[in-house]
Amino acid sequence: MRNKLKYRFDNLMSKGTGVLIASLAIITLLMITIVSLIVWATGAGDGTGFLSLFWMGVLRSLDPGTMGGDTGSFLFVAAMFVITLGGIFIFSILVGLLTTGISSKLESLQKGHSIVVEQDHTVILGWSSQIFTILSELIEANSNQKNACIVIMSPTDKVEMDEEIRNRIPNTKTTRIVTRNGSAIDLNDLGLLSLHTARSIIINECDDANAIKALLAVINSPTTRTTPYNIVAVLREPKNVEVAKIAARGQAEIILEDAIISRIIAQTCRQSGLSAVYTELLDFGGDEIYLRAFPELVGKTYGETLSLFASSAVMGLKMKDGVRLNPPMNTILSEDDEIIAVTADDDTLLLNGSSAAIEESLFSSSPTAPALPERILILGWNENAERIIEELDHYVAGDSRITVVSDLSEAKPAIRRIERALEHASVKHVEEDITQRAALDALLSENYPHIILLSDRSLEDVQKADANTLITLLHLRNIAETTGKQFSIVSEMLDLRNRRLAQVAKVNDFIVSDTIISLLIAQVSENNVLNAVFEDIFDADGSEIYLKPVEQYVRIGEPVSFYAVIEAARRKGETAFGYKIAAESESETIPGGIHVNPLKSASIRFAQGDRIIVAAED
Repeated sequence: MRNKLKYRFDNLMSKGTGVLIASLAIITLLMITIVSLIVWATGAGDGTGFLSLFWMGVLRSLDPGTMGGDTGSFLFVAAMFVITLGGIFIFSILVGLLTTGISSKLESLQKGHSIVVEQDHTVILGWSSQIFTILSELIEANSNQKNACIVIMSPTDKVEMDEEIRNRIPNTKTTRIVTRNGSAIDLNDLGLLSLHTARSIIINECDDANAIKALLAVINSPTTRTTPYNIVAVLREPKNVEVAKIAARGQAEIILEDAIISRIIAQTCRQSGLSAVYTELLDFGGDEIYLRAFPELVGKTYGETLSLFASSAVMGLKMKDGVRLNPPMNTILSEDDEIIAVTADDDTLLLNGSSAAIEESLFSSSPTAPALPERILILGWNENAERIIEELDHYVAGDSRITVVSDLSEAKPAIRRIERALEHASVKHVEEDITQRAALDALLSENYPHIILLSDRSLEDVQKADANTLITLLHLRNIAETTGKQFSIVSEMLDLRNRRLAQVAKVNDFIVSDTIISLLIAQVSENNVLNAVFEDIFDADGSEIYLKPVEQYVRIGEPVSFYAVIEAARRKGETAFGYKIAAESESETIPGGIHVNPLKSASIRFAQGDRIIVAAED
């Protein structure tokens, strides 16, 4: 019996603060009831009723000083003393329990194990260096909302997450950031995040396996949701896309990180200023891409719509069969089609343009220059190098040459394997240490207008890989300064902090890092249709973004409006949505001299070296 009682007592003590407080209250009331019955039954209370005796006992259990004025029979005073003594003992235990309970609750809150009750919030599952760029962009996107909320769940300690966010993003404007400690694949932890009321969910896991498991966990979350989830998941390997789509059941947009970075490197290395165009389209600081249906445009051709928007720049159409950047100019709009345009906000995408005739004398008669063979130098090697070479082969003219310089053993067999599949370019391997100045001087004795610098991802230490990249980058910049040679440099950085160390203002010196993917994640989380738009922009098939000489469109030195530029591009089957002023390339206020979605009615005088930003087939 003693063991049973001890066992039950142990179980009672383990049930938490609330049960213990309730048990103490019951014990106190039983004690007061028994003593009051004894006093009432024996008549020691001088005729005082049971309820009055009970109330007197309650007062004495709460305030020991009350019994100081008690008078009467010895049994009455002794009974009040017993109640007071019991009250002191129980009250002391109660204070200890409350202190422990409050401390335990505060500790639980600090660990981030409490439930989130929010509506229309963004949930981020996972913690990485990308998180701060994603948060900054989402904060900017939410600046027009009064009480926006972002919820982050990660196995990282909550206090550590909160401190890092405060240090890196001191001003969150109108957005509250809530952190929770937990696992993205634990259904109980996901149940804390109010996923059923979330506007979007970003899966920011480090590897594909964890991202797919997180997708399964979100889709199978026990919370009920009447509408499909809006999920954005980042993967690295194309082979995992199909299984991720199966797991997501059509409720997720998949972003292939390595494939997009490879395409961006291949495209930006050949066109000075293109990196600034991509940054402008991806971040929320200036103009972004929006989609909207216009019933009044049904029956018009795509070409006719280009000049109908004064405060926005049309880029393409969203049709039944998908998204199309720069569709044929004679494409007729139907009821379900949506205009894809670059504009400041969704409320500035308005039909407020002009379709007035433009003087023919403003258009240029210069023929389009034929594409010439190119020479591209790739310094370093990693798993993305093969994709980059394949992408370059889509863009360069015949007889182009790609030279790969690396001392890694896996580079040579990979180059032999890929060169058989190339159609327009030939590839050569040179075995050298790219951090050595003598090797770089010898390589650059030949003319290479475009240089790609890749990080060595085989190194376990990211800082060591970035240090090697920085050494090579500093040598390249110094060679350009001392020799006067002109070449563009596109380099990789694995750590965002090192990217800031290497940052320069020159438009032909672009550093690619996870930042570009973070910007894309933030855009797609706000509008999942944009994933298809950016896939079309970065894809070598169909139309891409180019910066072409202005003399191919309008006359140099004469005042023209951007309406004239749009019409000149339309006649070539291209969509113009901006321009680059060469004289502003080093400007700090206008990155790269790039003007996206300019005021169409303003008069511009283009000069030699200026370029028009167009969506075109080639």
